[in-house]
Amino acid sequence: MLKTLHNAFKIKDIRRRIWFTLMILVVVRIGSMIHLPGVQGDVFNNLFSSTGGASDFLDAITGGSLSQMSIFALNITPYITSSIIVQLLTIAFPALEEMQRDGEQGRKKMTRITRYLTVGLALGESLAMAIGFGRGGYLVQFNALYVFEVVVALTAGSTILMWLGERITERGVGNGISIVLVINIISRIPQDLQTLFKQFISGKAAAKAVLAALVILAIILAVVIMTVYLQDAERKIPVQYSRKIAGRRSVGGTSSHIPLKVNTGGVIPVIFAQSLMQTPVILAALLGKGNGNGIGSKILKLLSQSHWFHTTEWIYTIGAAIYVVLIIAFAYFYTSITFNPLEIADNIKKQGGFIPGIRPGKPTSDYLSGILRSIILIGAVGLTIVTMLPIIFNGLFNANVSFGGTSLIIIVGVVIETLKQIESQMMVRNYKGFLNN
Repeated sequence: MLKTLHNAFKIKDIRRRIWFTLMILVVVRIGSMIHLPGVQGDVFNNLFSSTGGASDFLDAITGGSLSQMSIFALNITPYITSSIIVQLLTIAFPALEEMQRDGEQGRKKMTRITRYLTVGLALGESLAMAIGFGRGGYLVQFNALYVFEVVVALTAGSTILMWLGERITERGVGNGISIVLVINIISRIPQDLQTLFKQFISGKAAAKAVLAALVILAIILAVVIMTVYLQDAERKIPVQYSRKIAGRRSVGGTSSHIPLKVNTGGVIPVIFAQSLMQTPVILAALLGKGNGNGIGSKILKLLSQSHWFHTTEWIYTIGAAIYVVLIIAFAYFYTSITFNPLEIADNIKKQGGFIPGIRPGKPTSDYLSGILRSIILIGAVGLTIVTMLPIIFNGLFNANVSFGGTSLIIIVGVVIETLKQIESQMMVRNYKGFLNN
């Protein structure tokens, strides 16, 4: 891998792209440290700690910008949300679906819609946050001027990050938005490792410290290895194309395959499930509710990951079972709206192809649907295991880290895709790539 990196930096174009990406990421991290004007930043750590860990994932994907309340506090979450909304609307509105199929021009139009929706979401979220902060006493003064400052700063910060991400995609390496997301998550890892060191290793007897270090390392390695296999696993469906005569030439007669990823939904099912369960907890904390012993407080504890798998409060682990069911349900739901077996079957038929042993048309569609249902379950179970292992560790050992299975899935997926992109660029220049080492 070091040799491949050396070869990559020998190529002027790739070297320029890598350095450009790194420079943009430095700008992103600097912006994450600039505090939002008009707010009392020192009170936000206490505010988010009162959510009982519900905001850990949000804080992780914003690189700590949320808890520090920087100008990048919204980060790229409005863009991610708008991308998912546009993707869902594509299924509901035929005009958007047609636009999506309209090649490069259609892609540009979809990108433009996503941008406008991102700005609109950022504006709405920043306005809600500014008013909530004002009512909670977190603004220096609750008046129109300070609300305006917060709204402008948060909206501009999210828009700038979207623009920087697109510049990385255009002039750097990898998908820019994904790269920004990953650098945010990675920026939190040193703090989490420091927390684990202080809690389980520092000040302990040598034998206990070594055992704790080995257990932590084993869990991290297990989750990473499982995540790599989960992201790369796929079921290849063979496709045979009939031989045709075109003029004096014989064309076709080749064989190919349809790669069906085992983890078809990626990390989206986890994000959906997590958002559905953690949003009420965060809203209750922002409104100063849920601190009593009533039924409402118990429901909030049931929804909060920080109360799962505690040996003294096993009853709240029911929330983990609900979480697992939601992940599996969203995995099926998201795949059903993003993968159309009937369309795939029609395309194969139009190109003169067929799956050996399966008739073209609807039988092919039914065959693909059956296989898809099986691998979705396998992928959802694997996704659940990777997601739940860190949560179980946090609950049983009372660890308090934001870095978990969801973060690892994002990191591994983005790193693999980025390396594949660099590899494809290097192979054009006859260099051996990362993934062939």
